[in-house]
Amino acid sequence: MPLTLLVVAMTVLAWVWLRQQPANQRAYAVLKLVVVAATLMVITMVITGRLHFLVALLAFLWPAVRRILTSILMGGVAGAGRGDPGATAGNQSHVASEILSMTLDHDSGTMSGTVLKGPMAGRALADLGEDEFITLLRYCRAHDEDSARLLESYLDRRFGDSWRADDPGGDDAEHQDHNPQGGGGPLTESEALDILGLAPGASREEIIQAHRRLMQKMHPDRGGSNYLAARVNEAKDRLLGE
Repeated sequence: MPLTLLVVAMTVLAWVWLRQQPANQRAYAVLKLVVVAATLMVITMVITGRLHFLVALLAFLWPAVRRILTSILMGGVAGAGRGDPGATAGNQSHVASEILSMTLDHDSGTMSGTVLKGPMAGRALADLGEDEFITLLRYCRAHDEDSARLLESYLDRRFGDSWRADDPGGDDAEHQDHNPQGGGGPLTESEALDILGLAPGASREEIIQAHRRLMQKMHPDRGGSNYLAARVNEAKDRLLGE
């Protein structure tokens, strides 16, 4: 009975920990849990003298386990190439500025990003600490207004308004959304497709549906971002020729 309770408690803790992981990192989190569980099982079997049973069980299950692990790893690698490990292919929006590349997963609403330029180039936003976010925000404001707005959108979506208490440029930032249109020039067709998460040749109906779906997540009245909502609208107009 104590062993059963311990297994149940560890399962609950593992589930809670998995739910707390960013959506774009859950594939790797599942893999870690599998490795930890397997290690604990081996240790338990050794202690109880049932290692021979475990060997026989693994030999029986190995083909299925190998397929599952391969699927997880390949999904993670494919996602990493897009800067968003584990996300569903074809169901993402990509917005890039001079300094940042950002991805929005349509299913979970999770944003992930990578720094393209500057002292933190190459780093994932998910790996930055609070002080580093403020430093990056200062850099963006000094070098590219679009990047600053994009980063503010990410921070709002991830932390709500709490990060603004530590923002030294907060007074100025409050006025930045009065002109939400990007300053990087008109979107190209490729950029518009990336923002809406569409493939080349998308039909008018697909464009309208993608726009509607994203606006449900991005509209300022629903806790979204003025800047991103403007980019979504601009992408739809570009593709529809409006």
